[in-house]
Amino acid sequence: MAPAGKEFEMAGGASRNPRGTERREGRVNLVGMVGDDLRRRIVEGELSVGDKLPSEAELTRHYEVSRTVVREAIASLRYDSLVEARQGAGVFVRNNRPAGGSPFPQPDMARISSIIEILELRAAVEMEAAALAAARRSPAQEEAIMERYDDIDALIAEGKPTRDADMAFHLAIADATNNPRFREFLELLGISAIPRAMLQPDADAATPKDYLLKIQEEHRRIAEAISLRDEEAARKAVRVHLIGSQQRYRSRLRPEG
Repeated sequence: MAPAGKEFEMAGGASRNPRGTERREGRVNLVGMVGDDLRRRIVEGELSVGDKLPSEAELTRHYEVSRTVVREAIASLRYDSLVEARQGAGVFVRNNRPAGGSPFPQPDMARISSIIEILELRAAVEMEAAALAAARRSPAQEEAIMERYDDIDALIAEGKPTRDADMAFHLAIADATNNPRFREFLELLGISAIPRAMLQPDADAATPKDYLLKIQEEHRRIAEAISLRDEEAARKAVRVHLIGSQQRYRSRLRPEG
């Protein structure tokens, strides 16, 4: 937490709430808003080098967003070399001047061609991640993957948005590789890793149920292959999932007949 005298109000008060004051028409990029506000606090000196950021739970309450949004926002700061995570201690301000930022430009998610590019990149990385997860996963990691799968099922049944739960499912697979670089890669992509939300007029809107059920069936095959330690089946299931998603978006580019 920022030391006494630092103005980072976590409840009430006059602190800026990007969700409440900067809502634009159409889709709201909550990750960008939270990241920009934290970045401003660091660059302007409200949070100094060496200060500890508020906890994930506190930031979630303060900005009125999900934990996934907070994690992605902090990941963007980490890739700007502004903050660093210390095992068991929290996230601390590392620098007050952004470095080079992300290794590649943020994709234009209003363009279907950009979405297809992201899906092609994910397929190349996540096919191998699933195979490694099948080979290396622990019982606890297998359970985590299944729990994240069940979370999506429950949200579909309730008619609620599944984007964050979908991201959590893929992150659980990345964790099961026991190579932290796979999680870091997905965190770097952030919201663009789950592109369907970017084509909706409201980021919190629910995706049609029949589409989600099709995606969930693909998730089931991935999870089962990892559970069975079948590396090739896991690799193939991810290919079907992500290549299928590419085809679904490509169909939007074709002229209506």
